[in-house]
Amino acid sequence: MSTTTRPGPSSPISRRSLLKGLGAGAALAAGGLVPGRARAAESIRYMCWEGYNAPAILDPFQKAHDAAIAVDLITDSAGGFAKLAAGAYRDFDLVSSDSPWVARMGPAGICRFLDDKDFSAQYAEFYPQFRAPFGPLQFEGKATGLPTRWGWVGPTVNTKFDKLETWRSYAPVFDAAYKDKICLLDWGDWPIMPLALHAGVNPYQPLDKPALDEVRKVLRAAFKNTRAIVGDLAIAQKGLIDGSFRALIGGGTYCTSSLRVAGHDYLQSIVPEPQGGLKQGIIWMEATGLIDNGRNSAGAAEFLKYIVSPEVAVKLAITEATCNLVPNSKAEALFTPEQKKALQMDYMWTAWDNSQFHTIAPNIDDMLAIWQEELAAR
Repeated sequence: MSTTTRPGPSSPISRRSLLKGLGAGAALAAGGLVPGRARAAESIRYMCWEGYNAPAILDPFQKAHDAAIAVDLITDSAGGFAKLAAGAYRDFDLVSSDSPWVARMGPAGICRFLDDKDFSAQYAEFYPQFRAPFGPLQFEGKATGLPTRWGWVGPTVNTKFDKLETWRSYAPVFDAAYKDKICLLDWGDWPIMPLALHAGVNPYQPLDKPALDEVRKVLRAAFKNTRAIVGDLAIAQKGLIDGSFRALIGGGTYCTSSLRVAGHDYLQSIVPEPQGGLKQGIIWMEATGLIDNGRNSAGAAEFLKYIVSPEVAVKLAITEATCNLVPNSKAEALFTPEQKKALQMDYMWTAWDNSQFHTIAPNIDDMLAIWQEELAAR
């Protein structure tokens, strides 16, 4: 769910930094170095989100390439970027993070720019929406990384207690009939963006004071109608499942696909219909790039091709941590019908067409400050 990572670019809080059990993963996970590969011919250092380090993904590559991969888990995209920018780039060969941050790493000299021709075979397998030249990862005609996972942010609805049709807009968030029945995820900018869109403000454009005042108004109104502002995903998910919450705002597929894989297919993440020409959903994406550390590891470049291949993409989509969509169209044939249903593949292009693409919002710091001020004042 990316500058913020799926929590936002400059957000101090990452959606995933708040996921249960991830906090301890911040430290260098030397354990990611498979013991049996300690004397492998090549050592690759990999900074990534949880899920990318699954043994089912790393082990086959290590064995096939006589390589040892040491993993350092990211707990927020901004923190990972800062660490690399502070000099740690010398210690890594690969990075998988939220796409706005990976996009920054090329111009910042942290990642190598890719020649799209070198990855033409990979792009050819991607859905058309992700093929080269892929705008969100481009800088002056050059790409930083390949897309690896994606999804959307919109209301997640428990259809046992509510109808999807009710969520053609975010209006229920402010409806007295839903008082204290809406869960706002306290996840950096992720709950702010959809509510700003509902207010008619495009948070991905520079905002003047009147626009920021509208953001404040809509957040104040949302806070007034609910006491459920939750940072702990497990609590939010429990409340959604048992009906305490009719909907979650600020999470989307990142929060619910794993629940759907577990059988809770009555939970659905959708996007409201555009209002006044302004799309109301948000597409988030993760990407993987090659770090420019002076070594330019050939093994790292091979891993980049490997991780977007159909067979590996399926493993990356369904992990113990989260379940997400992938850009490789050929992977779709490898998912089971149950997995496709859990990932809402029948809805993904509707969500795409009705969503903004998540980038670094110019006024994210202002919006985060407003969120905190209104939260403290409620």
